[in-house]
Amino acid sequence: MVPPTIDERGFLTSLLGDGRPALAALALGLVAGGGAALFLAATGHFLPHDEAFLGMTAAELCAAHGCRVVHFMVHDRAAFGGVVVAVGVLYLWVVESPLREGAAWAWWALLVSGAVGFASFLAYLGRGYLDVWHATASLTLLPCYLAGMARSRRGSRAVAPVARPAWRSAGGVGTACLLAACLGATGAGVVILTMGATAVFVPQDLEYLGVSVAELDALNPRLVPLIAHDRAGFGGALVSAGVAATACVAFGRPSRSRWQALALAGLAGFGPAVGVHFVIGYTDAVHLAPAVTGAVLFAAGLTLTYPPRLRRD
Repeated sequence: MVPPTIDERGFLTSLLGDGRPALAALALGLVAGGGAALFLAATGHFLPHDEAFLGMTAAELCAAHGCRVVHFMVHDRAAFGGVVVAVGVLYLWVVESPLREGAAWAWWALLVSGAVGFASFLAYLGRGYLDVWHATASLTLLPCYLAGMARSRRGSRAVAPVARPAWRSAGGVGTACLLAACLGATGAGVVILTMGATAVFVPQDLEYLGVSVAELDALNPRLVPLIAHDRAGFGGALVSAGVAATACVAFGRPSRSRWQALALAGLAGFGPAVGVHFVIGYTDAVHLAPAVTGAVLFAAGLTLTYPPRLRRD
């Protein structure tokens, strides 16, 4: 009689599998968190710990300077929420498609993008504000990220180069547009992250607010650190999204699912970031130019790389 075979895997090992379930949970958590940030931005409310830190509510702050300070904070938070949703969407595609196939570039893209995203949490601590809810969310998702990356590393391998359209073709030009938009977003994220950790505002910001930094400090000495937190968080999320999107465009196999993931991520990332400016009346051309240019390039790239068009090419 042949003895029965016993599965020696533990319960946790079975749940983690090849690491993709944990990474998928991370991605879904990012989509949910970004959606929550968008909802709060749309309603104009602050979180309880924000109001506790400031010692005033959003309604009380709105009574000063024509509510522009609150509107400015809403614009940062809407942009942040949209970009976090975009990161989650891109991660879901990477986990489900190239990482499932064991593509090494997918693992490295998640490593760099995720490391930037989690590390950017530290960028604003020097300003004196600890976002407890943000910290809790990060600490909740971090084990998923670490466990998923550790488990999926052993299955990654180099894959054959992907056939791509010629650069002079419509598909090639579209790919170049997508890469330009993704790299531009990464660079913009670095600038915004640096600004959040240092000067916080650009001249166009203060012109829109109609006040100086000294006047903001006089209104509430904790206001600038809170805005710095929002700005640094948005910058870190934008770098994370830019790295992930650049890897998907540069190394991912052209497919309908990749195109759809990029389209959803672009809509989530560029839509709130550009649209909120018109809602609050912050329409300075110099300030909007990078985001609008990136959105136009991304839309052009998606149009030119639409799968049926690529097949015709």
